[in-house]
Amino acid sequence: MDTIFKGAARRLDDLDLPRLGARIGVGEDEIHAFLDVETGGHGFDAQGRPIILFEPHVFFRNLSGAARAQAVAAGLAYPRWGEKPYPRDSYPRLKAACAIDETAALRSASWGLGQVLGENFKAAGFLTVQAMVEAMMEDEALQLAAAVNFIAANRLDDKLRNHDWAGFAKGYNGASYRKNAYDTRLADAFRKWSRIKDTPWQPVAPAQPPQPAPVPTPQAPQLNGPTPSLPKAEPGKSTDRSGLWAAVLAPLVAAILSLFRKAPSLFRKAKP
Repeated sequence: MDTIFKGAARRLDDLDLPRLGARIGVGEDEIHAFLDVETGGHGFDAQGRPIILFEPHVFFRNLSGAARAQAVAAGLAYPRWGEKPYPRDSYPRLKAACAIDETAALRSASWGLGQVLGENFKAAGFLTVQAMVEAMMEDEALQLAAAVNFIAANRLDDKLRNHDWAGFAKGYNGASYRKNAYDTRLADAFRKWSRIKDTPWQPVAPAQPPQPAPVPTPQAPQLNGPTPSLPKAEPGKSTDRSGLWAAVLAPLVAAILSLFRKAPSLFRKAKP
């Protein structure tokens, strides 16, 4: 990757603090206190590069073989923390380390507002350490989001919510946190910010999923043309047809009876 380490370098917006703090259930006072102790609230240096601290003892453990020997010989790696003082600017060390092993070098620096160690890129929400560094170069909001992700991944959010400064300091800064009074500095910074009015902010309600369109109720098929109907009876006329049949059958019955009277022998059985 480009070892100039410069991107858009966008600064943090006031609303980013309560917005990102809400992810882990804390307010902006807790976030302000955390940032004050880590970097004084600044994610970029005067040249627009992410604030970093290159850790030679971390570089040592990320190397092996000839690469480690080369780094040790160059004064870029040693096995224990605190063997030598840190220089004012870590970038010359980082660039020299990248020439030996870029990935190991990026993993061995702490980055941005939250000083998230490159080794922790997965807990910070990235697939690679290079992706994490690219985000750190772009925006302080992304730097803070990475720190918030790391806090949540390591279950330190409850300690921050409960103002367990010692517990948070140990989990975030390591067992030697008392050497730099990390916990008491957190408490002092929180008291300071608690006296300052918070930025007005309301969480945005999550978007509701679109509702499915109502399914129309099936309708019975309509016949083409008008629906046939029975003929209506004319006013004043009966629809009873029994009289019509009586008029038709009466002459027929009379003719049969007359024939029977005139020729009765036709209807008698012959004698044996």
